[in-house]
Amino acid sequence: MAEISPDLVSECVHCGFCLPTCPTYVLWGEEMDSPRGRIYLMKQLLEGTALDATMTGHFDNCLGCMSCVTACPSGVQYDALIEATRATIEPDAERRRSDRALRGMVFALFPYPRRLALLRGPLRAYQRSGLRRLVRRTSVLDRLPAAVGVMDDLLPTLAARPAVPALTPAAGVKRARVGLLLGCVQRQFFPDVNAATARVLAAEGCEVVAPRGQACCGALSLHVGREDEALARAKRLIAAFESQAVDAIVVNVAGCGSSVKDYGRLLAGDPHWAPRAEAFSVKCRDVSEFLAELGPVATRYPLPVVAAYHDACHLSHAQGIRAQPRSLLAGIPGLEVREIAESEICCGSAGVYNLLRPQPARALGDRKAATVAATGAEVLITANPGCLMQVSAAMRRAGHSITLAHTVEVLDASIRGLPVSALGVRR
Repeated sequence: MAEISPDLVSECVHCGFCLPTCPTYVLWGEEMDSPRGRIYLMKQLLEGTALDATMTGHFDNCLGCMSCVTACPSGVQYDALIEATRATIEPDAERRRSDRALRGMVFALFPYPRRLALLRGPLRAYQRSGLRRLVRRTSVLDRLPAAVGVMDDLLPTLAARPAVPALTPAAGVKRARVGLLLGCVQRQFFPDVNAATARVLAAEGCEVVAPRGQACCGALSLHVGREDEALARAKRLIAAFESQAVDAIVVNVAGCGSSVKDYGRLLAGDPHWAPRAEAFSVKCRDVSEFLAELGPVATRYPLPVVAAYHDACHLSHAQGIRAQPRSLLAGIPGLEVREIAESEICCGSAGVYNLLRPQPARALGDRKAATVAATGAEVLITANPGCLMQVSAAMRRAGHSITLAHTVEVLDASIRGLPVSALGVRR
């Protein structure tokens, strides 16, 4: 099991540069809900202070957005610290029975693509029948557990699900053979993003392999301290791709990407899996990162629209990928991309944080919606399904109408010469 490193804890000099970038500190101004405050609590744990519900709450309040890692001038590895802390406290954490039940439900459902697939039919019927509109006009959801209302709020409009073939041939000269990580929520709730990813990669000369046996990457479990579960899923995913002989493994979900790139470190202590994990991780690339490295060959047709680009935390802070998506979007004729104020502040999605901590997540979502609306953009572009759902719900609550799309969907529309109206509408 991961352990809290005293050496990493001692690297924090409590300078405070992290404070204005920490979402929970921005919301509450509470020292123990800042990165340096939580590091102080980690130090207390190392010195023998007993874990209690209050301490657990401060760690649970952390979104794990890693904005503090970007802001820290001392290079404190808060990402490794919060991950180890959560794995350490999870077996003994004091939580209400309702909270434990919610966590059990979330992790019995969301990391399982097949279970999510079984929900698509009933959820589509719920949406298409008009029942969803009726429910939202009544107070029914107010009488149910808060998580039910949050899930209804976040649920995107489910359309027909395009299938991604096991093998998509390259268009023209083959420049690379790549594997495509399909994800869990992405695969079932945003299948158009996977289909667009395969098309864009093929248009750029890539043969795309999407192994049928791939399951959850373990990111959601890792982010909340369910370490054994996360490592078991990591091993299964590595095994699913090992026989594919690909040049790169392309990921279009920011949270998944940050985890799969870290498999080498996560499994470093396992002699059997360490070399396999390292070989897997070095091949992993976010789709924008890979396309920027590869360079374009497909023609871009005009897409005349004003858009705003939202930095997904696990893309910008955890992976350090900021310039690549902007560079790709800049290559589309007619597309104007505007920056969003407070871009370093998380939208409140943070994996399953918006389900487990709905009140601060909603406050952060509303804050993000206001900054997005201030850009005057017609389209919001981002690189993570959680962000798409979170910001869409917040924009709807605020009465703003905007189209939301993944970066690769915008590239796909331009390469295919489609109009702006073809972009996914998730208001």
